[in-house]
Amino acid sequence: MIVRVAQTVSLLALALAASPALADTSDKPWTLEEALGNLDDLKVTASVRARYEALGDQFRPGLDKNDDLVTIRTDIFAEYDGGPIRIGGELVDSRAYFGDTGGSISTGEVNALEPMQAYVGADFGPMLGKGTTSSLDIGRFVLDLGSRRLVARNDFPNTTTSFTGAKFEWRGAGKEKLTLFYTYPQQRLPDDKASLLDNKVKLDKESDAFVFWGGFFNKPKILGATNLDLYFFGLDEKDWAGHPTRDRHLFTPGGRLYRDPVAGKVDYQLEYAYQFGHVSTSVTPGAPRQHVSAQTLHAELGYKLKASWQPRLSVFYDFGSGDKPGGDYTRFDGLFGSRTADWGPGALYGPLGRSNISSPGFKLEAKPSRRLDAFVAYRAAWLVSATDSFASTGVKDSTGSSGKFAGHQIWARARYWLIPKMLRWEAGGAVLFNGRLLRTAPNANKFGDTIYGYTDLTLTI
Repeated sequence: MIVRVAQTVSLLALALAASPALADTSDKPWTLEEALGNLDDLKVTASVRARYEALGDQFRPGLDKNDDLVTIRTDIFAEYDGGPIRIGGELVDSRAYFGDTGGSISTGEVNALEPMQAYVGADFGPMLGKGTTSSLDIGRFVLDLGSRRLVARNDFPNTTTSFTGAKFEWRGAGKEKLTLFYTYPQQRLPDDKASLLDNKVKLDKESDAFVFWGGFFNKPKILGATNLDLYFFGLDEKDWAGHPTRDRHLFTPGGRLYRDPVAGKVDYQLEYAYQFGHVSTSVTPGAPRQHVSAQTLHAELGYKLKASWQPRLSVFYDFGSGDKPGGDYTRFDGLFGSRTADWGPGALYGPLGRSNISSPGFKLEAKPSRRLDAFVAYRAAWLVSATDSFASTGVKDSTGSSGKFAGHQIWARARYWLIPKMLRWEAGGAVLFNGRLLRTAPNANKFGDTIYGYTDLTLTI
C-alpha cells in the first residue's frame, strides 16, 4: 500500500505541474478556451482528476478484507453554438490502477475512452410564448434532474451513465422548467472484471430492450420561498443478447417541496416517490412476474447561521422500502440517481442507498472562506424488511433472525481551492460501525467496522 500511495502522490504532483498558472491566484485563471483564442461560438472545457482511495474491513460479502485503488478521470467537453443549431460532444476517459481480482472494482470505476456525449441541439427561442425558451437535443447526452436522487450525472464515482435519445426542454416566463425525454441508457462496457483491471477500451452500447423515459417539472416560488418539483419516470427492460434481466417495468411518480438554504432562515426539503409496475422473480427466462409497490422518502430541516464561516446544521430522515416474502415486490429501485449527497461516498465504499433502509441523521456544514468548505455527517440505519438485503451492501439474513439494526455511519469531507476555479484538493472518509445485522448475518464478512478514506486533486481548465 505504501508503494501505491507514493505512486498516487506522483500522479497528483503531475496534475499540479500540468497547471500553466500555478502561481496565479486570481479569480480569472487560464482556460482552454483562452488558449484556443476565445472563439465566440465555441465552448471548450477540460478536467483531470487523480484520486487515491482505500477501504479497510470490506462489507461486501465474499471479497478481500482490504482494498485500495488509484483512479484517474480525464474529461474534455466541447459545444459549438451557431444559433439556432448546437453541436456538442464530450470524451471521458475513466481508468483505475492497482486493483485486484479480490477487490470491488466495477464499471463504476472504469470506462476507458468513452464518448459520453455526442448530440445535435436546436434552440427555438420564444416560439412557444413570449418570455419562454425551448430546445431539443438528439443524440447521446447526460441527465441531471431536480434533487438528483433518482436521475443524475454522478460526480464522485469515476464513471457515470449517459443516455441516447431525445430531450426537450422548455423554460417559462416565470422561470418554471419542463424537461421531457425518451432514451436508451448506455450499458457501460466492458463489464467483466478481467477487462476492467486491464482498462480495456470497449464502446458502451444501448439496446431497444432497455428504455428510460419521463418528464420533470420545476416551479420556483410556488408559495413564498417554497419551490416545487414534480416528475414521472418510466423504465422498461427485457432480456437482450448476453444480458438476462428481471424484466423491470417500472413507473415512478414523485414530487419535492423545498426551500433553499439562506443565512438566518429555516430551510427544508420533503421529497416522496412511489414506484409501481412489475418485475420477474428472477432472471430465469419465463420466471413469474410480481407486481411492484415501493416507495422512498427524504425529509430535511436545516438552519444556516449568519456568520462569516456560514455554518449550517440540518437534521434529516430517509426511507426506502425493502422486499418481504409473498405479495408485491416492495424493494425501491433507485434508478439512475446519485447516492453521494445523502448517503456518503460511493466508489470503493457506498454501503448505504435508497433501498431497504430507515435512517435518521444530522449534518454540520461550514464554508470558512471562498476557498475552503467542509462538513461532517452522522446516520443511524435500520432495515425496513429484516429478510431483504440491506441497502447496497448485499448482506442478508433471509430468516430475519439477525434483526433490523444495521449500524452507524460517520463521514466527513473537506475541499480547498489551491488555485481558485482551477485546481482543487479534496479529502474525506467514512466509518461504518456495524450493528447486529452486519455482525451476525449468514453472509456477512465479519471483518469488523468498515473504514474508508480518499484524497484527490482536480485540475479544470
